[in-house]
Amino acid sequence: MVQKNSEKLPNNPMEAQGLLMIEFYKKFGKEALHVIENVCGKQGRALGLKIMKKVSDNKLKTVAQAFSKSFDPNFVKIISISDECFHIQGTMCPFGLENTSRALCEAVMAIDLEYFRKAVSDKIELKILKTVAAGDIHCDTIYTLKE
Repeated sequence: MVQKNSEKLPNNPMEAQGLLMIEFYKKFGKEALHVIENVCGKQGRALGLKIMKKVSDNKLKTVAQAFSKSFDPNFVKIISISDECFHIQGTMCPFGLENTSRALCEAVMAIDLEYFRKAVSDKIELKILKTVAAGDIHCDTIYTLKE
């Protein structure tokens, strides 16, 4: 069956989740960001608890390697991975947030931050140097374990 209009449909559950967050943000603006961050953080903590049961230890390198198994190497490149730092760059957002808002990206990235905080340590910090959500050509994120 041929689609009759140009409506963008999600290709997977992550894109569907992203569409929901984009529409919520469009409707409610900055007020929505706290809600999005809170819910995404809960999702990240739940995923972090699951990965803890599957990995041999809670070191950043070990958890980052497990996290990286879901990456498409055509879109995500690991810059560095160690017990102190995990640095990645991506050319595409799995949630489809390209050219939306840096603030929306930061709220959604609570998923990954809380994943690492739950699975590794609450001393994990995240720096989003660049994001396709803000129109950058790629995302550039660094997770660091602070002592």
